[in-house]
Amino acid sequence: MITGDNEKTAEVIGKQTGIKRIFAEVLPEDKAKYVKKLQDEGKFTAMVGDGVNDAPALAQADIGIAIGAGTDVAIETAKVVLMKSDPVDILRAIKLSKATVVKMKQNLFWASIYNLLAIPIAAGILYPKFGISLRPEWSALLMSLSSIIVATNAVLLNRAEKSLVEI
Repeated sequence: MITGDNEKTAEVIGKQTGIKRIFAEVLPEDKAKYVKKLQDEGKFTAMVGDGVNDAPALAQADIGIAIGAGTDVAIETAKVVLMKSDPVDILRAIKLSKATVVKMKQNLFWASIYNLLAIPIAAGILYPKFGISLRPEWSALLMSLSSIIVATNAVLLNRAEKSLVEI
């Protein structure tokens, strides 16, 4: 955690959030340097900020998160903008991002399986040896069905989004 707050306040918040490494009483212009230092150590960094003085650190971080009440500069610099100033929304955004990546992988897996099986069959690769072919209209129908499956799976992401309210 990189904060301009005093050491005592930073330690209390660090304990409450499980953050062990704390840089307190950091001047606004030095926040980006601390982010860079962590990146040089191989750390993946996320910076949360709301003001003009946070913009350089938001830009330097791997993921810059501006909170809704932030300045235009902070919002434009960040990669993620949270509409409210609720810190719990950071956890919600992380969980939603992870759920989205899972859905993307599932959809890519399904599309790959479909393409590995249906396209060669439609091209007639099994016809000479087994007499199996896939007529064009069936190929089109299966492609539509595959698209419906992928779209339905993506819509199921709403379940993950609804569970975020419980955080």
